[in-house]
Amino acid sequence: MSFAEMQSFLAVAIGFAVAGLISSGYQLVAARPASFRMLQKGPGVATLAAIPFLIFAAPFIMFRAIVRGGMAGRQNIEGVMLLTVVVGFWSLMSGTVVVMAVQEVARYVG
Repeated sequence: MSFAEMQSFLAVAIGFAVAGLISSGYQLVAARPASFRMLQKGPGVATLAAIPFLIFAAPFIMFRAIVRGGMAGRQNIEGVMLLTVVVGFWSLMSGTVVVMAVQEVARYVG
């Protein structure tokens, strides 16, 4: 495995871990799971604040939908494969942003 492949794999893992962490934290505080319905509250501060949260929590929310749909037995394999690719790519992008942010903080702190 090359360095670039390992770096991408770790970015996916970090992105999904951060998504799970903030989604679970939201569920702990709000006593309900995070969902994309947070955007349907209409214009306001809560909707605006939900956008950055959902950008990083989306992989976990989508993967939870995959698992819940699979338990209900109503998913087709093509949809699951497509959503898995989307979740992986989204985790890669958000994980890359998190790693870059940590590197910048480390540069200024240390």
